[in-house]
Amino acid sequence: MKILNDLDAFAKTPTVVTIGTFDGVHIGHQKIIKRLLNTAEQGHLKSVILTFFPHPRMVLQKDAHIKLIHSIGERCQILDSLGLDYLFIKKFTHDFSRLSAKAFVKNILVDKLHARKVIIGYDHRFGRNRNADINDLRKFGEYYGFEVEEISSQDIDEVTVSSTKIRTALKEGNIEKANAYLGHSFMITGKVVKGKELGRQIMFPTANISVDETYKLIPKKGSYVVSSEMGGQLVYGMMNIGTNPTVEGKKESIEVHFFNFNKDLYHQNIQVNLLQRIRDEEKFESVDALKAQLLKDKAVSLQFIASQHA
Repeated sequence: MKILNDLDAFAKTPTVVTIGTFDGVHIGHQKIIKRLLNTAEQGHLKSVILTFFPHPRMVLQKDAHIKLIHSIGERCQILDSLGLDYLFIKKFTHDFSRLSAKAFVKNILVDKLHARKVIIGYDHRFGRNRNADINDLRKFGEYYGFEVEEISSQDIDEVTVSSTKIRTALKEGNIEKANAYLGHSFMITGKVVKGKELGRQIMFPTANISVDETYKLIPKKGSYVVSSEMGGQLVYGMMNIGTNPTVEGKKESIEVHFFNFNKDLYHQNIQVNLLQRIRDEEKFESVDALKAQLLKDKAVSLQFIASQHA
């Protein structure tokens, strides 16, 4: 998959295009993408997803509190695994939001992406003030020579419901439910930074992960079974999201203890996949009590991991 930010670099080749945020690239999205890929294959076209970043609400509503299931980098990674030809990430700005529907269709879909077919939701709106809909797009298609295929209300509802259920499940700590709707493991990506090193003192050294993307949705505080790929090797561990109340921590942190792994990860970017939730975050009477609980958590984690390979 080629990722484009500038359409001047796009080859003059006929395409089939779908448009959307595709946050999570969950099972509902995957159904639409499969349709896109099948259409591309049958019509000898290149498959293209046109997405926008930053999220329009971040720009138009200054919504600093919006939380997305995946960072833009994680979204690219998942889309790449599905066999897409091109992902065009259009920078969303105030100027772009003022572009008329006709200008959007001609300048981007026709002149730049050479669309022969556009697959779009029945309720999709576009152009300045979002004043154009799928019926307008069909008229543009007749004029400019591309076909419009509608994504049904049932499929769009599936996308909306899945996204809502995933966000709710993550906020509630129900990682199994979130993963079932995603069709893959929820992930957290970030840089390993220096922490207080309390874990090292109690024989549970941790990698402290700093997530740069403030819009990334972080699940409910607590402990989770996780996995990560390190140099081509799958490594398991357990992760805590929280403030470390036992030692009077104030700031929320994300810390991972990997099993049978002792390499230096400082300043490296790592991706952690959340597999199952173990428990809520607790404040223990002492550090020794915390260590005793961590030993129990490790046993639960190893039992879960063994069950996945049984």
